[in-house]
Amino acid sequence: MKVLKIILWSLFLLVVIAYFYYFLPVWGIPFNGQRQGNPPLTPAWALECWLWEDDVNTSDYIDELLKGYKEHDIPVRTVLLDSPWSVRYNDFEIDTVRYENPEVWFPKLQDEGYRVVLWMTPMVNSFSKDTRIKKDKTWYDNAMEKGFLAKSKSPNEWWKGEGGFIDYSNPKAMEWWRGLQQNVFDLGIDGWKLDGAATLFYSKIGPLPFFYKKTGTGRMSTRTYMDHYYRDEYTYGLTQNPEFLTLSRAIDRGYHPEGFAPIDASPVNWVGDQKHEWVTDKMIQENDDSQKDIALKGVQGFESAISNILSSAKLGYNIVGSDVAGFSGSIIPPRLYIRWAQFSSFCGLFLNGGHGERRLWKRTEQELRIIRKYAWLHTELVPYMYHYVVSAHEGGRKLQTPLTQGKYQYMFGDDFLIAPIYKDSEIRKVVLPEGKWRYFFDDGYVLEGPIELEREFPLDGFPVYIKEGAIVPMDIKRDYTGFGDNDSEGFITVLIYPEGENSFTYYNIETLKKTIISYEAKTNGLMIRFKGGKIPHILKIHSEKTPQAITFDGKVLQQQMWKYDQEQKKIVIRITSHYSNGEYKIDY
Repeated sequence: MKVLKIILWSLFLLVVIAYFYYFLPVWGIPFNGQRQGNPPLTPAWALECWLWEDDVNTSDYIDELLKGYKEHDIPVRTVLLDSPWSVRYNDFEIDTVRYENPEVWFPKLQDEGYRVVLWMTPMVNSFSKDTRIKKDKTWYDNAMEKGFLAKSKSPNEWWKGEGGFIDYSNPKAMEWWRGLQQNVFDLGIDGWKLDGAATLFYSKIGPLPFFYKKTGTGRMSTRTYMDHYYRDEYTYGLTQNPEFLTLSRAIDRGYHPEGFAPIDASPVNWVGDQKHEWVTDKMIQENDDSQKDIALKGVQGFESAISNILSSAKLGYNIVGSDVAGFSGSIIPPRLYIRWAQFSSFCGLFLNGGHGERRLWKRTEQELRIIRKYAWLHTELVPYMYHYVVSAHEGGRKLQTPLTQGKYQYMFGDDFLIAPIYKDSEIRKVVLPEGKWRYFFDDGYVLEGPIELEREFPLDGFPVYIKEGAIVPMDIKRDYTGFGDNDSEGFITVLIYPEGENSFTYYNIETLKKTIISYEAKTNGLMIRFKGGKIPHILKIHSEKTPQAITFDGKVLQQQMWKYDQEQKKIVIRITSHYSNGEYKIDY
């Protein structure tokens, strides 16, 4: 009995020591809920497609990429410039050898409709690996002597060199730091990619890490410093640009199971850095169909990205994505690139970039065609996704909700069930919950849930099922996806699958004015109402029967205003914003 007590007390002391030594200062557990808030309002432009690469960091190459994407009609809204783009890391001085004439080049990108996000960390380096000025101990020493950096006997090592951490608690340090940043704020940048160096904020006692450093306000833990880094950079950026954002890590291979950035300072998140592989860790069983609740540790391929994104969503992050096709490796397998892009089209962030060939016109014709289609589909779904930006910000439903049945299955909003194809196969098992479902890309038939099915999804297809009853607003400008064409531009296309009654709040992404779209289905007809801000719209209503008559605001719609597509079983109505009440009555 005495030995048992000694063992139990020893275990208790080890747990206490581990908690105060590591879990509290690094993860913040169990105080996560107290430091997390609702996701911020992500600007709508960030929901469109992002492009970056990490092999050639020059303005000439970015111009070549953007020209090619434009010529091949592949959508790009945001250009992310990763390291190195500055003379020294985090001196915020554009390297004009890499990026010529920045005072001309950056505004030109903005004039062409692009948004620009720059990579940064909180490090002031004495040595930088890849920048034009590699060694500058004087710069580091001056910052340390003036108290601008957290105290350190010697520079801290990180993956880009050696340096010190800017002290967010020191007003003079912030005045100096913000003065440096003003150089690029004046160029009109739209955001920071906040890379994860703040996780290395610790001192050493002999060979052991001590997860605190001395700052202007006293000892600061690693977790507290991380919160400062992500919150302070986001908050200050908003003072320079009301649509400013930060791109930061959420869950990343389980290393920080509470997430890197606080959720209330996380307008956009990515999980990284995966390899150009399906699964890197070969010990994962191919036939393991169990739902994983936490990130796969040690697995760095596509499956890791899916798992990390769903873990991030479960924790409360809202707009999350990954590097399409992975960040690192030698050659990107074409089928992997396609499947990763398809999955990313049903994530909040579509981030196409990393190492490897990203000029799709230099890859296979099949990749170009399919990835372009899904990139446009993601862009078309921005009005739908933005609804969940507002909802999550107000404490409601978030964009992605992991499901307990079906491996890696999740709901995308209220209406889409997604079952990512996570391995190199066209066969996918899908579990549909209770309710009525339609395969989104061939919606002519209904599946009654609950049901488990296994079917083939050729490379051009993807397991996306839409719930009967859905209302889905889309912004369509092309015909690649089959939901509209060039004539759809200037209208909001609203897909409706009537079942009982339902409503959806559409937000104008420029004015935030609300339009509540609702319907009530009856045996002999359908009522549809648009209440609030008036919007030009195209209705595509699934209907097994041809309407006998359609009235709009009490007046009969002439035949040229609507049609019934017998093959697609869709009622199609096109209306400009010049209407009064916005009330439809469809009689069968």
